[in-house]
Amino acid sequence: MQFIENKLKVALREGRPQIGCWLMMASPLSAEICASSGFDWVLIDMEHTPNDIPQVLSLVHAASAYSASIAVRAPWNDAVMIKRLLDMGVQSIMVPNVRTKEEAEAAVAAVRYPPRGIRGVSGNSRSNRFGRITDYFEHADDHVCLIAQIETQVGKDNAEEIASVDGIDCLFVGPADLAADLNYLGKWQDPVPQEAMGEVIASALNAGSAAGILAFDELGAKKWLDRGATFVAVTGDSFLLSRGMDAVVKSFRGDI
Repeated sequence: MQFIENKLKVALREGRPQIGCWLMMASPLSAEICASSGFDWVLIDMEHTPNDIPQVLSLVHAASAYSASIAVRAPWNDAVMIKRLLDMGVQSIMVPNVRTKEEAEAAVAAVRYPPRGIRGVSGNSRSNRFGRITDYFEHADDHVCLIAQIETQVGKDNAEEIASVDGIDCLFVGPADLAADLNYLGKWQDPVPQEAMGEVIASALNAGSAAGILAFDELGAKKWLDRGATFVAVTGDSFLLSRGMDAVVKSFRGDI
């Protein structure tokens, strides 16, 4: 059985824009609907959702039938959790709130086998098709796409150094948290946090890394794409459902 290439990693390395959808509803049906809609990728969020390991596996199963790449945002920069996601067959992992070069290096170590890292070894997991990929251990490290999320002033200031760490494929801006850390809680559209977001993207590109951001409005998403971001979340399942329901109710009852 052949190793499964990480299409997302290849696309980001080649600079091809990848448009994606954020999955927060912990619903396999929602995951399947979104993954089958034509997005380049879907991301299963574990940080701000009820998703735990068994639920993530069910979402991975639901989305795997379609062409969209599957990423997971781990709840934290935790080697044990990252190991479990990798063994589940997840090849693209986002680590939240990376602030320093050392934290980035810890994340890289978590996704690599010894002697390059500390990932525990299982010879019979979903990632290696239960032992059927005979050369899995020779290539596994090289097929992981590791995305470091920048969400603080400290992370922004260290962004270029973080992006330069071998094994970091992409820096991803967390607009709400970055704005909050800059004392603009709930005001990520303000010029100050917007400028900070642009600085992170520029730092990633200067370091030769891909850059990404969450932008659920079309104009904002296209702005960041024009500025070089290639990993852009343009919507989410719970976002679409809540806004869509609001629009339907408003059409019958007026303002809600």
